[in-house]
Amino acid sequence: GHLTESGGGSVQTGGSLRLSCGASGFSSSDYYLTWVRQAPGKALEWVSSISPRNITYYTESVKGRFTISRDDASSKVSLQMNSLQPEDTGVYYCAADVLFMKRSRLRDYAYWGQGTQITVSS
Repeated sequence: GHLTESGGGSVQTGGSLRLSCGASGFSSSDYYLTWVRQAPGKALEWVSSISPRNITYYTESVKGRFTISRDDASSKVSLQMNSLQPEDTGVYYCAADVLFMKRSRLRDYAYWGQGTQITVSS
């Protein structure tokens, strides 16, 4: 299976971006779909997950600013990011697993993408 992210870029503080991730080669509708990020020089950080039944989970720092959603008909998961801050800068990865995970290593997930860069400037 594969996951492919898109939608990264550069934005000023307070701006918005929408990330998308397409799944192929496995039945993503049966999986928890997750976004994690890695800031320069820091460990991987869990950001948000959505269950197969559309229950959503967020790390505290993004609650009220980020919204995760899934479209199982097109095998996609999206992350709408509003009110972006410089501390949101990093490489964002989507990941998938049948279990709900907040792991610090991509290889702990069943599938993960190549990542997309988000840069928020002040």
